Amino acid sequence: MSDSDLAQKHCKACEGGVPPLTRDEIAKLHPKIPSWIISADAKTISREFKFKDFHQTMAFVNKIADISNHENHHPDMKIGYNYCTVEYTTHALNGLSENDFICAAKVDKITRV
Repeated sequence: MSDSDLAQKHCKACEGGVPPLTRDEIAKLHPKIPSWIISADAKTISREFKFKDFHQTMAFVNKIADISNHENHHPDMKIGYNYCTVEYTTHALNGLSENDFICAAKVDKITRV
């Protein structure tokens, strides 16, 4: 499965009660979004994006908002004049789920448009 295949999937509702992804499962998904960084505790994935100016940064943030609302899976973001750091985790699991990788792949896809 390529990152574009992952980007074609949709998030599944997650209310907890299942374990987060194991390190082995994460290792299989990570090559599909290689620009993203997995935290040392394997509970989050993040990536920083750079832009020319604040307007481009906010346009990007709005595209992420659209993805988030459509998938009902929302990242934490840190935004500045010409950057946005995006971090995904599945709070209900206190770790990563496939949803995090799906959304990261969708974000990567909008950066290539």
